[in-house]
Amino acid sequence: MEKLIAACGLDCAVCPAYVAAKTNDQALRIKTAAEWTKSFGFDCKPDMVNCHGCMATDGVQIGHCAECGIRLCAIGKKKETCAACADYGCATIAGFWKDCPEAKKNLDALRA
Repeated sequence: MEKLIAACGLDCAVCPAYVAAKTNDQALRIKTAAEWTKSFGFDCKPDMVNCHGCMATDGVQIGHCAECGIRLCAIGKKKETCAACADYGCATIAGFWKDCPEAKKNLDALRA
């Protein structure tokens, strides 16, 4: 599967919520909900494990992605990803990269 790079640089194509929605895989939703409940400490239900990708315009984003400041900034600036932004490397995205260095690698590749 090709990469589907979110505004922040994460690859939506490998996210279980995106995969489950795209393939209608209920077993993956159940497994992911259990894992996320344990890992993130909230009661994630299988019906919550659906996402059409960061920049989808139909409003189907998983949890935090729907309200993500990085995503909202990219939408506001009419950029598909932060890689296309003149402020690339701003404080908002740089803080995120500390936790998700793979996202920076994806964005750097887009800028190259």
